Amino acid sequence: FDIQRGGPSTGLPTKTEQGDLLQALYGRNSECPVVVLSPATPGDCFYIAYEAVRIAVKYMGPVIVLSDGYLANGAEPWLIPDPKSLPDIPVNFRSEREGFFPYLRDDATLARPWVRPGTPGLEHRIGGLEKQHITGDVSYDPDNHELMVRLRAEKVRRVAQEIPATTINGEPAGELLVVGWGGTYGAVTAAVDAARLEGRAVASVHLRHLNPLPPDLGQILRQYRRVLVPEINAGQLVRLLRAEYLVDAVGFNRVRGLPLSSEEIREAIDQLLEEK
Repeated sequence: FDIQRGGPSTGLPTKTEQGDLLQALYGRNSECPVVVLSPATPGDCFYIAYEAVRIAVKYMGPVIVLSDGYLANGAEPWLIPDPKSLPDIPVNFRSEREGFFPYLRDDATLARPWVRPGTPGLEHRIGGLEKQHITGDVSYDPDNHELMVRLRAEKVRRVAQEIPATTINGEPAGELLVVGWGGTYGAVTAAVDAARLEGRAVASVHLRHLNPLPPDLGQILRQYRRVLVPEINAGQLVRLLRAEYLVDAVGFNRVRGLPLSSEEIREAIDQLLEEK
């Protein structure tokens, strides 16, 4: 869990920011992708944490949750859910010796078997050294290393099959799409709703899954003439969207230790719509 605030170093420890997205995506040595999620509201923090645990257990891999200071200090009415209404998180520990290999992966998720430490006959090596892709023995074989790099990336990509269809606030095509993430949800939604009340062809989407991105996002982005990405950083998500989907996304970026306001996002919407 990363509760983002102003940096670098101690920086602005009590002020909000969204400056850690690229660090969460790429802040490890070598090729090492990881699942990244982000809540939209204080109440959503519970559900995104639950989703993070579900994905981590099912796919046997780390998940980073990017919250921010605005959400961490926020509050809203929240009904404690009935546990029976939540998705099940099955935990299956391997106990049978027959056919066991520590790096033999599930066909659907590419997850490795989960063994309780000390299970007789299922002891195996763990640690940071590269492993042979089935036996789990330490391996310096170049072909095996490339295979493992691609397996780890593919496992993260397969999480995309868990992402529901993206909800669009507004019409499914138009002049401008505003893309937000994290604690900008309220300001973005209010600004877009106000613009739509005045007849503007504006819509918004809010991303809770940042890696992998929703499978339908590229198609949605291409249904709008312009794309605006408000962020409390110097332009991180907008850079990702431009690189991934080759769309002419424009950033609206403020790094003041303050949450974005709906008024300033509305001004950015009007300014972008007035450009030819």
